[in-house]
Amino acid sequence: MAYVDEDGTSGSGEDVHMLDGHKRHPVVVPSGSRGRKQSRKANGDAIVDAMLEIAAASKMRATAILKNEDRFSISKCIKVLDELQGVDERLYFLALDLFENNSCACEIFISLKGEKRLPWLQCKLSVSSG
Repeated sequence: MAYVDEDGTSGSGEDVHMLDGHKRHPVVVPSGSRGRKQSRKANGDAIVDAMLEIAAASKMRATAILKNEDRFSISKCIKVLDELQGVDERLYFLALDLFENNSCACEIFISLKGEKRLPWLQCKLSVSSG
């Protein structure tokens, strides 16, 4: 059996009146409760670790999504469009409209091989090359 003062310190085991007016009371501490506290702490640590892993995975996923979105951004499409040979002004502005309203078109355009981009744009926008 362990004894604890009202302030949490252990004593000799007898009810004793202290100078400050407090009294020591015997407190029974079961022998298995210390193990439960340690297992709760271990469980708490495991939960914290799991939460940190989830946060790290979420951050990595967000970074990957942003990277992927940047890869198919309108500014990237414009850069590639500017580098294409044979794009007249009408096709250029139609392509900008297409990219503005269709993120799928941006992804297709960027993903196509260089020589396929102009014919795809012309077909998509029903513009003849002449």
